[in-house]
Amino acid sequence: MKILALCTGNPERLPGKSYKTGIFKHAVNGAVMIDAEGLVGDAVCNRKHHGGVDQAVYVEGSLTLDWWAQELGRPYEAGTFGENMVISDLDNRDVAVGDRFVVGDLVLEVTSCRIPCATFAARMADPKFVARYKDAARPGIYCRVIKGGVVEARMRVDHRLFTGEKVTMPELIKTFGRRLSEADRARYLASPIHYKLRALLEAGR
Repeated sequence: MKILALCTGNPERLPGKSYKTGIFKHAVNGAVMIDAEGLVGDAVCNRKHHGGVDQAVYVEGSLTLDWWAQELGRPYEAGTFGENMVISDLDNRDVAVGDRFVVGDLVLEVTSCRIPCATFAARMADPKFVARYKDAARPGIYCRVIKGGVVEARMRVDHRLFTGEKVTMPELIKTFGRRLSEADRARYLASPIHYKLRALLEAGR
């Protein structure tokens, strides 16, 4: 596996919207510093739902993006989904909470999956895309930064699997908003899951 693209964006308005969004990402050339808040220079506009230490970097696997290109009938440039990093030969369905991506000095740890929103649907120019994305069960991957570092495209990526019980990206998106069994709740809490999800689970929600 290797980095195929690193993507950042600036605040931009969606057509017909009054607010600005950082969802428009474009591949950058050269080295990029990634720290606890994500890619240095990347715009995050809606801090309530985006960014922060437990979703500092948004990763997409190239196999998943290829699947979407076939599903939607057109190729997409890196960054179209708002991702920060594209990793070759990676299928999002094979990723679980606690997995790590190691690139040089950089260490990322998976915390949760992407939950699609209206802004994403508007970006894709499809009002039904939220439902379509959930049904596909191939959600993007949010990561926290365990150790920062400078990286660039074509660097080797080491995918290190979590050694505990698996909470995969497809499972996360399928169970989002649903009450879990006690066994599943305990399993989720045993993983290094996103702090917001942890708080909900600890509250019994």
